[in-house]
Amino acid sequence: MSFPKDIGGKELAKLLAHYGYETTRQTGSHIRLTTNQNGEHHITIPAHKPLRVGTLNSILSDVASHLGKEKRLLINELFD
Repeated sequence: MSFPKDIGGKELAKLLAHYGYETTRQTGSHIRLTTNQNGEHHITIPAHKPLRVGTLNSILSDVASHLGKEKRLLINELFD
């Protein structure tokens, strides 16, 4: 299970749009995304480039949990 080490927050936000996440606001260097798919869910992503591996892992774990998918499957769908 590997994902790109050079992905930025804005790029990740665009990829997550495929799962219904939309930017609801941006405060400073943080982007707030919201989806209503499977109930309302909010995540905050730093708009840094690149995202730290641990930060990216945490975000993807949270999204996978909300969507009811395995994180490995989510990573494959996003980055393949």
